[in-house]
Amino acid sequence: MTQSAESFNKAAIRKIKKNLLGVASFLLICLAAFITIFAYFFSGDKVKNANQQNVIIAHQPMGFKQLLLEIPLDNYTKTNSISDFFFGKDIETEQVAIDSYKIEADSVSYIPYLGQGLTGELTKISLKEWTDKGIPKSEVENDFIYKKKFIFGTDAYGRDFYSRLVIGTRISFLIGFIAVFISLFVGIPIGAIGGYYRGKVDDFIMWLINVVWSIPTLLLVIAITLAIGKGFWQIFIAVGLTMWVEVARVVRGQFISYREREFVEAARALGFSDLRIIFKEILPNILAPVIVISAANFAAAILVESGLSFLGIGAQPPTPSWGNLIKENYSHIIIGEAHLALFPGIAIMLLVLAFNVFGNVLRDAFDVK
Repeated sequence: MTQSAESFNKAAIRKIKKNLLGVASFLLICLAAFITIFAYFFSGDKVKNANQQNVIIAHQPMGFKQLLLEIPLDNYTKTNSISDFFFGKDIETEQVAIDSYKIEADSVSYIPYLGQGLTGELTKISLKEWTDKGIPKSEVENDFIYKKKFIFGTDAYGRDFYSRLVIGTRISFLIGFIAVFISLFVGIPIGAIGGYYRGKVDDFIMWLINVVWSIPTLLLVIAITLAIGKGFWQIFIAVGLTMWVEVARVVRGQFISYREREFVEAARALGFSDLRIIFKEILPNILAPVIVISAANFAAAILVESGLSFLGIGAQPPTPSWGNLIKENYSHIIIGEAHLALFPGIAIMLLVLAFNVFGNVLRDAFDVK
């Protein structure tokens, strides 16, 4: 049995490798997962939620470069913790856009940047702003004055849009992962019990499924969100609790078709418990449709979260998600900054497509028939 299962798995993996579109989809999903974990490594703005604002450089085009001066605040810390690497740092510096600068014996002189064609007045700031916080004078020019390139330009608050887009991957990917986990955790046992035992238990489960099924998904998520509150984790739970129905229906239908098969009758005759028959005998044979519905739910969860964030019910500002990035910037399409709304939309489209394609590839590869 072990050798047979191993051979089946190897054959399935060979089928997946031969499907170039499936491999490309898998690589895109892996890239999204990698960016989700190490978002702040790829981000140009290491502040939490890439929320370093500088309104002087708002609405700048892609590829915009600007000389910046960072003045440490009272909460400045020289070292970075592991938490900072994964979740971003608090705002510890005041960021000033400048045209030119000069470091003198005890001060830094600079001319602030005020926009195209505008020149600010010469400003001086004491080097004590740095040295009092343990920063040597020699490090000021190397670490606190630099030219930054904004790959995708800046938004209405002067934030690095590329960094916001990268960190937004975390919300959109995690919402799918957690929603699918909740839907499987709830839907598989409910569907299995209904399909295996039938009778009144199945009637009650089907009544519950039909009631939940009759409520539009978006409205149900909105209702759950309003009941448990808005926030990061609340939206994950709300979306997950609405997607167990599809899993339960598919699992129930598969269990009904398998419960009378010969190998199930043989298991009963050997005295195996119902729990073993459900989870050890039947469930492994219905993984193909469960994988497909899980991939579809993953894609649907991303779309639902994006819709909720666009409506202002999902992830709350300043936390970036692809949905609220579209909400914040859709009006910029008519003022020559269409990429601020199009790029998050393209990211949503590509990730949803990748999950749907890869789900179909897995179904074909692992179909026991």
